[in-house]
Amino acid sequence: MTTLALKPSKLPDLVRNGWPYALMVVAMLSFASGTAAAKTLFPAIGAEGTVTLRVVLSALLMAMIFQPWKARRAPRDLALTLVFGLVLGAMNLFFYLSLRTLPVGVALGIEFLGPLSVALLGARRLSHFAWVGLAVVGLALLLPLTGQSIDLVGAGFAALAAVFWALYIVLGKRLSEFDAGRSLAMGMAAAVIVVAPVGIEPVLSGALFSPPILAMGLLVAILSSAVPYTLEMAALRHIPKRTFGVMLSLDPAIGALSGLILLGEMLNGQQWLAIACIVGASVGAVVTSGAQGPRETPEGEVEAFEPKEA
Repeated sequence: MTTLALKPSKLPDLVRNGWPYALMVVAMLSFASGTAAAKTLFPAIGAEGTVTLRVVLSALLMAMIFQPWKARRAPRDLALTLVFGLVLGAMNLFFYLSLRTLPVGVALGIEFLGPLSVALLGARRLSHFAWVGLAVVGLALLLPLTGQSIDLVGAGFAALAAVFWALYIVLGKRLSEFDAGRSLAMGMAAAVIVVAPVGIEPVLSGALFSPPILAMGLLVAILSSAVPYTLEMAALRHIPKRTFGVMLSLDPAIGALSGLILLGEMLNGQQWLAIACIVGASVGAVVTSGAQGPRETPEGEVEAFEPKEA
């Protein structure tokens, strides 16, 4: 009787190269948990103070871990890192401002328009458009666009966050190709420039003299910035921007689930269907990302697909 043995080189790309996607899922779970925890600080120091505390503590943590002062960068690369940091700061600031009046899942759903745009712009095959389309259907079902009211100011802030999230993906993809950890640490330090002017006052008057607030702020910094951004930068090096953008469609779904579990926000049948569509889009994007066809180079160009050797 003949037995079949699968060589590592014959295993599906999803099995051999699935770790970047696993990193993304862990990053999104961490971010959603940190966001739910951050909202508990709003009554004490406001959204502006919370995002400032988070970014400042994250910058300090990443500086200690990655030692960005040891980086050797050409002036052009330094400028790119600075712009990346300013984008990171603006993305966080506008997202936290949207959380003042929007549930976590809804805010993430609107903000996901940024990654969705990146995914759509990077689509080149019919399957690409199909998964993006399924994510759009899920997003439309998740957001309270009909029959419910939605705060327009909060939605506007979330839409601004979406613009900067798209820029974060594009710039992060470029920076991930060299010394990603130090790039992220330098970028987080630059992000302080954006958030500090609007949030430093409540931090100085409240958080510095309250150990519980500082402890919660440190937890938020770890869960919402240090862990997810580090994992995302590592994943970006191995995932095309299009696939990365579609994979991020899990974010509003995970956000909605974190709202249910951590904040007691109940989901109706339509929202569960939305989550199923969004998860399906993410899984489909991952499964077909290794299929034969064009793929992106680190610079975003397209080249013929060549299977990687194990």
